[in-house]
Amino acid sequence: MNKENLLFGIVGLLAGLIVGFMLTNNINQSGMVPATSAASSMQANSNMPAGHPQISSTTQPKEMTPEGQATIDAAKQTPNDFEAQLKAAEVYYVLDRYDEAIAFLKIANKLQPDDREVLVNLGNANFDGEKWDEAEKWYNAALAKKSDDVNVRTDLGLIFVFRDPPNYDRAIAEFNKSLALDPNHIQTLQNLTVAYAKKGNSAKAKETLTKLETVDPKNAALNRLRDDISKMGSGS
Repeated sequence: MNKENLLFGIVGLLAGLIVGFMLTNNINQSGMVPATSAASSMQANSNMPAGHPQISSTTQPKEMTPEGQATIDAAKQTPNDFEAQLKAAEVYYVLDRYDEAIAFLKIANKLQPDDREVLVNLGNANFDGEKWDEAEKWYNAALAKKSDDVNVRTDLGLIFVFRDPPNYDRAIAEFNKSLALDPNHIQTLQNLTVAYAKKGNSAKAKETLTKLETVDPKNAALNRLRDDISKMGSGS
């Protein structure tokens, strides 16, 4: 999805300042490479977690490969094979075909309902497909199993930034929960700065930006954040 079309229409902040987290441990372990649509390519690579795949700036449509089709066919032929369902979800996810990825992830969830990473991945795929209610449901299910997952908590907060209408207070509350677990979490500090700016609270935006500057003085978003916050006035 193109988050540039969803965010920063008021303040003018770069869509690349919002950083989420994509498909993680369980699918990565089975060879799945996260797609890039859950964060803008603009300035985003400098803010990705350690070991995260680089975000591509390509806008070329993605095509199904023969190998990908074979993976999907294998999953359909073995509906009780958990790993096969994950691999099929991988194929569709990297093609930005989220509905199909979700379908296979739901099969995997039925096969192993206690697998937390599948819950996270269902949240991520629905997030990228802009299915906010579904994404919230799956993220909450994952957090019910592990409430101290800062990455998932931050992505949950992002839902409330992108929703129409947005709920900046709820987003800020979730980001603050993340920071209670990890006060120096760069992605959360960056997203919290944006949320305060979108809400029009320049004082809190400046306060959070100052913390971000301390934690990550080379953050690529700092200059733009400073500029946009300075245009807001004193705020409240």
